[in-house]
Amino acid sequence: MNLVARHVNKKIKNCIILHDVNLELEKGKIYAFVGENGSGKSMLLRALSGMMKIDCGEVIYNNKVIHKDIVSLPSVGIVMENIGLYPNLSSFKNLSVLSKINKTIGKKEIMESIKRVGLDPIDQLPFDKFSLGMKQRLIIAQAIMERPEVIMLDEPTNTLDDQGVSLIRQIILEEKARGALILITSHISEDIRLLADQFFTVNNGCIENGV
Repeated sequence: MNLVARHVNKKIKNCIILHDVNLELEKGKIYAFVGENGSGKSMLLRALSGMMKIDCGEVIYNNKVIHKDIVSLPSVGIVMENIGLYPNLSSFKNLSVLSKINKTIGKKEIMESIKRVGLDPIDQLPFDKFSLGMKQRLIIAQAIMERPEVIMLDEPTNTLDDQGVSLIRQIILEEKARGALILITSHISEDIRLLADQFFTVNNGCIENGV
């Protein structure tokens, strides 16, 4: 299982978002992408996942070209801003609704995922009453609940306290051990450098090997 980007380019309103991106990513590894806000990190994940069409180049997953052979990554969990969770539903009901899309997991897996991120699956508190840290934990739970082949985490430790950061780092390492291909972005290199098998810097849409 691998994910490859070949000469990927993207412009929005004549602004270069991604410039000649070339990557070869393998399962069972963690790849970190660090750059300032607006550098292109989030757009990179959108392009690699198939959420965003690119202008030229190719994104290839297991020898299948995204937006040609397949619409998007077939097995992916994503943590990204504006992930669509329902404000009036509890943690369990939110993930139950999402689980009906692929129909690959049931109540047991949903409850286990909520517990893994340190939340109570029985709690009926609606999502819009969660603290920012609780919201981020549930967003991470929805990304891992179906045991996806690829996990993309855009600033996953945002709004988390020290205990939450430690817990999420442990979950990331567990998912790597399971064999998932993991991409993490952050604007703080220390946040994810220790987790990464390979480290990249992102600057004005260009991706370079980090030091």
